[in-house]
Formats: sequence, structure tokens, C-alpha cells
Amino acid sequence: MQALIEHFYTSFQMKDAKGMNSCYHEEIEFTDPAFGTLKGEDVKSMWEMLCKNAVDFKLEFSDVKANKNIGRAHWEAWYTFSKTGRAVHNIIDAQFEWKDGKIVKHYDAFNLHRWAKQALGFKGWLLGGTVFFKKKIQQQTRKSLDSYKRNIKNNMT
Repeated sequence: MQALIEHFYTSFQMKDAKGMNSCYHEEIEFTDPAFGTLKGEDVKSMWEMLCKNAVDFKLEFSDVKANKNIGRAHWEAWYTFSKTGRAVHNIIDAQFEWKDGKIVKHYDAFNLHRWAKQALGFKGWLLGGTVFFKKKIQQQTRKSLDSYKRNIKNNMT
């Protein structure tokens, strides 16, 4: 299972959403502070959107550990936040659960307030630690994901 986590992050380093998503079980559930909880195809679409839109992206991962039930990894991402043009260095700890040899649950934990200060500047510093901000950012990320999925669907027809 350690190799599965390494494949996931190696694919992410190359912005290869297809490779990342191949590590996921069809019943995947993903949770992080920015997106909240997503399931199934929404998780896969999220990675496609993030990989496609990544600017000045660099990722490093370490401390990959796994046993027959769970796994974990530490990863750090550097990128330019597209909405503000500001540089972000996000530090994330991930936990995983398996089903049928694939990742069925994926939890990413990071300091949303720290992220908001970098991505949004003063506004993020001021509001980034509030429950209001967390709800607002999750609404915005969901809206972006829904728009991305609509655009992909429209381009396929």
C-alpha cells in the first residue's frame, strides 16, 4: 500500500490526475479544509481541475507509511494561487484507508488560516481562521468544481 501512496504523489508531481485517480476506489471519499467532503466522481474531478489549473506548481512528499488498514504521508505544495497571483506554500498531512487494494478514504489536513494568509493576503489573515471563512471557501471551491464539471461535460457534447 505504500507503493500506492507513492504512485499517487508521483503522479501528482507530474500533474497527472488520471494516474492519481487510478489509485482511488470507486467509493472514494475525500476530505480537506478547503473542499470539505467530496465523494466518488467529485473527488476525481477535483484532482483533474487542480492539476489542469496548477500554475508554478511543485510538490514534495515524505514520511509515507502504510499497513494493511491505513496509510499516511506528509506533502508540501508550492504554487501560485490563480485568483490572486499570490505564492502559496501549503503543508499537508494525509491519511488513507483502503478497500480492495485501493484508497477508499483520503483525509488531507492543513492549517486553513495559514493558507488563507498566503493566498489572500490581509483578507485571509483577518478572516482565515473563522468558521465563516471555512464555510465560504468550501462554497467557492464547490462552485468552481461544479463549473469545471459542467464545462467538461459541455465540451464532450
